[in-house]
Amino acid sequence: MRASRRAWVAASALAAVITSAGTLALTTTAARAATTTLCNSQTAPAAGGTYTVQNNEWGSSAAECITTDGNPDFTVANSSISNSTSGAPGGYPSIYKGCHWGACTTGSGLPIQVANLNPGTVTTSWSTTQPGTGDYDVAYDIWFNQTPTTSGQPNGAELMVWLNHNGPVQPFGSQVGTASVGGHSYNVWFGNQGWNTISYSMTTGTTSVSGLDIGQLAADAVSRGYIQKSWYLIDVEAGFELWQGGAGLAANSFSVSANGSGGSGGGSPTPTPTPTPTPTNAPAACSAAYSVTSSWPGGFQGQV
Repeated sequence: MRASRRAWVAASALAAVITSAGTLALTTTAARAATTTLCNSQTAPAAGGTYTVQNNEWGSSAAECITTDGNPDFTVANSSISNSTSGAPGGYPSIYKGCHWGACTTGSGLPIQVANLNPGTVTTSWSTTQPGTGDYDVAYDIWFNQTPTTSGQPNGAELMVWLNHNGPVQPFGSQVGTASVGGHSYNVWFGNQGWNTISYSMTTGTTSVSGLDIGQLAADAVSRGYIQKSWYLIDVEAGFELWQGGAGLAANSFSVSANGSGGSGGGSPTPTPTPTPTPTNAPAACSAAYSVTSSWPGGFQGQV
């Protein structure tokens, strides 16, 4: 049976607990977010589908799992990954906004054509916890495709931003120079593994970034000939490439702001809700009356 709103209001008021004479105290129980464990390559939506958390263990079969609570965050709960640091990592537990191999988040504002990646169009912030054991990197993985969408491997470029690393691991390819972009200094690496891979590795490691401008990094890669202006930014990911261990790594918070409209052939902007007008014949404000129904030494009972 569904109670009417009026009955619900009265019942809520009568649920007040009498703690002392003439004092009403309302007790509530705070809702606790459920924790989800993701192993192998399982995924889960975060922030109502605005982001996706993915374990993405693609290069190892060792036991490795992450936990998340429905917010844009996750923690590497356990990891037995033990790959050679001279080869590929075992996995990339991460969180993303956009489309990863055709799996898209909601209202991302992506894709955006590189030609329209002006300063401030796409920015991102990320805060991490980094244990001192294990061999891993702390890196963005940002994907570009030659067309606005793809159901598989993007065919443009992979732009990585290494905030930090632990152990003897290094970006794919070889170092081709240095760069100063958006107030950060980087060593720039390049290699081609069927697609261009450009890595910007911070010369001074950090645990967090705020307002990192992806358009500025893409512009530098364009100037080096590694990304074309006709391509599309389709996905922004952040996580940890794991070679050895990695338990305790955590993305404490993550956000991406995409203010573009997709450009030529790009995605549609998120629609702006239309405000609902206030009716001219709106009823008068609701009122309530309170009275004491019974009392005793040290307390009383009331009704609304």
